[in-house]
This record gives sequence, C-alpha cells and structure tokens, in this order.
Amino acid sequence: MESDNWVVRNLEDALSTWNDKMGEVVGLLTTSPADFKGGGIWDVILTIHGAVQGIALALLVLFFLVGMVKTCGSFAELKKPEHVLKLFVRFILAKAAITYGLELMLAFIDVVQGLMATIMSAAGFSATEGAALPEEMVTAIESAGFLESIPLWAVTLLGGLFITVLSFIVVLTVYGRFFKLYMYTAIAPIPLSTFAGEPSQSVGKSFIRSYAAVCLEGAIIMLACIIFSLFASAPPVVDATAPVVTQVWGYIGELVFNLLVLVGMVKMSDRIVREMMGL
Repeated sequence: MESDNWVVRNLEDALSTWNDKMGEVVGLLTTSPADFKGGGIWDVILTIHGAVQGIALALLVLFFLVGMVKTCGSFAELKKPEHVLKLFVRFILAKAAITYGLELMLAFIDVVQGLMATIMSAAGFSATEGAALPEEMVTAIESAGFLESIPLWAVTLLGGLFITVLSFIVVLTVYGRFFKLYMYTAIAPIPLSTFAGEPSQSVGKSFIRSYAAVCLEGAIIMLACIIFSLFASAPPVVDATAPVVTQVWGYIGELVFNLLVLVGMVKMSDRIVREMMGL
C-alpha cells in the first residue's frame, strides 16, 4: 500500500525512476537498431546511406587515382601485369566495401546482439533487480515527529535528486550508443571509399575499428549491469537503533555509492572498448 508520508513517497518515486530507467537500459541493449522506436529512424538512415553511396563512388575513383599516382614511381610500373592486377583487385574490393558494407555492418550488429544474449543467458540475467525502500525504514519515517521530519525533507530531496540524475545519465549513455550506430551507418560509404588508395586506407581501417568498438560497447554496458546487479544484490544495511535521520542518510549514501559505481562503469565502457581495440 502506498504511504501517505511525503518523505517516503519522494524516496519511492526516485527509486521507481531508477528501476524504470534500468529496465529501459536492458531493453535498449537487447534491441536491434532496425527495431528501435519502431524502425522509423532506421529507414531514414538507410535512405541516407543509399544517397551517400553515390558520393562515395565518386570519391572511390578519386582516392584510387591519388593512390595510383603516389604508389607508382613511374608510368613504366603501370605496364607491369602484377602491378596492374594489384590496383585492379584493390579497386574491386573497395567498390565491394561500398556496395556491400551495410550488409557486413548489419552482420556485425547481429553478432554483438548474439554475444549479449549469450552473456545474459550464461549469467542467468534477465533484468536488473528493482531497488525498494526497506519496510523498517518506512515505519521509522512514518513514526517521526514534525521536527524530525524537517531534516528528513532536505535529505530525501538531495538523495532523490542524485538518484534521478544518475538514472538519466545511464540511460542517456545507452541512447548515445544508438545515435553513434546510426551516424556510423549513415556515412559509412565515405570512409570505406578510402580503401581504394593505399595512402588513404588507414582512414577506412580506423572507421571499421571504431564501428566495432561502438557495437561492442553494448556488450560492455551489459556486463556492467550484470556486475552491478551482483554487487548491489544485498540492500543497504539499516541500523534500526539509530535516529531516523541517520538511518535515511546512511541508506541514501550507500545507495548513491552503488549507483555511482554503475554509472562509472557505464561511462567507462567506451574507453574500455577503445583500449581493447587499440584506438
């Protein structure tokens, strides 16, 4: 039954916001970009990708010619069959990367989605465990007098604000990953066209590694959620003999610390993946 006490309701509302956002995080991580928000965004990204392919094909010829000029010491080298074959194969592979790059990117997304499903299955993890206010603390708060309630209002306002802000930071990080996937997919043909020239191919390699890092970032965030769920499986300990303000302050302090651990791990996921990929 919902409490009529303002302090209890404020804490419960903050915890409810956190639980909702954590459920949203897990749902986002297990959702394919093609299914996100009904797929409308993905359809627009595919349209942009197709339009950019025309520009990429023009750049393909430009990078190919620039690379040919820089790698050939003289015109006589172009008469060598092995050199001509090498240039021809490079051009064909770069053209294939532009034409079929989207299929390869989607295949990598499917692999990462399968990886996250495997991680969740191996850990026995389906959703984060919801945080709830202990019953003994609810009883202590409701039994507090008016003068004792005054500092409780300040503590709960501050604690509720911290919890709400941290919950939005986590979910915004996951949304940011989705937006990065869309941006990479939309302009993918441009960096892939650099494979046509040997001097510019480092741009294409860097793009592929960065795209793989963004995809794997989801798996790292999923691992962070699983680790946090195990780390915070036991609720904060409440000393029933302490004053009610001390109880609430101790509970909020330990809870905020646990949430900061998760936020820190989620925010570091990008850096962890880039260190793994050597970026």
